[in-house]
Amino acid sequence: MATVPGEIHDEHPFTDPEDQRNPIRRFRGRLSAPVTIVTAGSQSSRTGLTVSSLVVAGGGEPKVHFVLGPESYLWDAIQASGRFVVHVLDASQHALSDQFAGVRPSPGGPFTGLDVGDSSHGPLLESCSTRAYCTLDSVVEGDGYLLVEGAIESVDLHDLTAPLQWFRGSYRTLAER
Repeated sequence: MATVPGEIHDEHPFTDPEDQRNPIRRFRGRLSAPVTIVTAGSQSSRTGLTVSSLVVAGGGEPKVHFVLGPESYLWDAIQASGRFVVHVLDASQHALSDQFAGVRPSPGGPFTGLDVGDSSHGPLLESCSTRAYCTLDSVVEGDGYLLVEGAIESVDLHDLTAPLQWFRGSYRTLAER
């Protein structure tokens, strides 16, 4: 179907037809995922990235596991310091998530204009008050990804009733009962 220049159309020009899409990616898209921002580095070399492929496991020795690209600046900072901070986003923080995902313009970098503190584990996004302070334990290299495991040393917990979720390619929130 040809379009007239300037005409708005419903289909996305870069989306494969449904029957040509990778079934594993389609399966993964049907799993609701928490939206977090992982930060690492020091005041002079802060970095952070939106991460939704994350799970927390363990009780006696709590661990966080997440998937990261091997070429990411975040991985470089985690390797250098051996520490990182996981921030949990709430439903009002779509723009912040997009900023750290690199899909929202952020002249000066993703931390510009934000209230940011420092800790021994990495930068603290003051607007994300539920967070975990982690130390790198191990990494498993996969085909084009890294599975990072960190030991959770401590957490800051605040009332979070509407966490931001990622489901089937868009942000969602949990409906209250």
